[in-house]
Amino acid sequence: MKIKTKKAAAKRFSFTATGKIKFKRTGKRHNMGNKSSIDKLGKRAGGYLFEGDMKHIQKCMPYGSQ
Repeated sequence: MKIKTKKAAAKRFSFTATGKIKFKRTGKRHNMGNKSSIDKLGKRAGGYLFEGDMKHIQKCMPYGSQ
């Protein structure tokens, strides 16, 4: 049988061409007036998962890395 993709993971992560998994920073939807400009600046750039976390996400998204 086919393995289903976990939709929660598919909405939050994406694969790059080199096989890395990237994500967007959290905490940028609302209440931005209470955050400092340094905090907001740090949340602009996305990030890449570490090797240990990648295995779990690849299991959640079996067809994403192909």
